[in-house]
Amino acid sequence: MSRHPTSRHPQPMRKPVSRTPGWVTPVAVVAALTLVVAGFLVIRWYTTPVATPPLSTDAAQLVVNALSSLPGAELDSIGQGSATNLIKPVSGALLTGPSGKPLVFYYGAEYCPYCAAERWPMIVALSRFGTFSGLKTTTSSSSDIYPNTPTFTFHGATFTSSYIDFQAVETSDRNQVRLETPTAAQLALVDKYDTSGSIPFVDMGNQFVFAGAMYLPDVLDGMSWQAIADSLAQPDSPQARAVLGSANLITAALCRMTADQPSSVCASPSIQAIEKKLG
Repeated sequence: MSRHPTSRHPQPMRKPVSRTPGWVTPVAVVAALTLVVAGFLVIRWYTTPVATPPLSTDAAQLVVNALSSLPGAELDSIGQGSATNLIKPVSGALLTGPSGKPLVFYYGAEYCPYCAAERWPMIVALSRFGTFSGLKTTTSSSSDIYPNTPTFTFHGATFTSSYIDFQAVETSDRNQVRLETPTAAQLALVDKYDTSGSIPFVDMGNQFVFAGAMYLPDVLDGMSWQAIADSLAQPDSPQARAVLGSANLITAALCRMTADQPSSVCASPSIQAIEKKLG
């Protein structure tokens, strides 16, 4: 039978008294925490990308033009790329917009880095069905994860199309100051389908929905808007595989929603292959 070892020294009957003055320990803890915080702030200062001032209207339009004129052959060659398919089919009557066309509804905020990342493929995909005007550049929050991610904002922009309607709500700017308030109908969509409470949230005609970004924003880290646009023209770049792969996923869902119109976009082998995977 095994036995518990017996201590040769009796346990003390009182708490040992430290020879160190009582005020030293808390002061040392505070000092150590101060050094840790200071070190963290120094590291963050040197590693956080600097927020680049927004582009002028003309310069921003040049980038938008580049996004909307990417060759179909390049998009086809990338397919899904490195994007994660977050798109989920939902059952319900087709949701239409003010002009009676299938409605794409976006819900996000300018401070959100995941919204910042996802606007790039959304602009590429939607530009295959229509035309944006009034898109302005901005960056995500400087104090959030993936700080100062370069992007555009849908706030104040318009979209015209023969195939779909588009509505966007940017709830806050990059400093979390209130920008826009969703209507009761828009909020009902968010409450019904965005059960995770994540942004961005996108509803495509109540046929498909997704929440979150299809790739990590760090792929855009430290880049200018023009540099990102240039990288998208290179099919093998990490940016092209992430952004254009995401755009193809969105395009396939939109094609399903529009009964494969326009055929010049939706009939491509890559889009047809992705459509079959959407369910």
